[in-house]
Amino acid sequence: MKTLISIVFILSFSLITVAQSNRDKIKTLKIAYITEKLNLSEKEAQKFWPIYNNFEEENSRLRKEAYEARKKLNFETITEEEAKQILKEWRLNDNKRQELENEYINNLTKVISAKKTILLHRIEDDFKRKMFEEYKKRKHH
Repeated sequence: MKTLISIVFILSFSLITVAQSNRDKIKTLKIAYITEKLNLSEKEAQKFWPIYNNFEEENSRLRKEAYEARKKLNFETITEEEAKQILKEWRLNDNKRQELENEYINNLTKVISAKKTILLHRIEDDFKRKMFEEYKKRKHH
């Protein structure tokens, strides 16, 4: 069964139309992978995906904000007071991300079981690992 899923996963990855951007391809694969692995019913999926997508968008936005702020830092000229303010902003961003994660988990457990919510983290890690392995294969060939 695992081999079959891997074969389907690789074939799906290979057969998605060229017209789609890589990001769209990955998102399509991720949706299919998570839906299958979580064994979401149609009713669960209808409620799950808006929660999941909203979290992904907001979390990505917060990560990007933090990255952009770090990128602008000039360690040669920064004063101690500026550094303290930056640390305060980093903590604020971290707190926002933690609040977002807490809200996300609360919302998820209203539509899928706690067990599936925990399993989701493992499924996401598995997906990332498979994507990275596929990337490495393609890069070396």
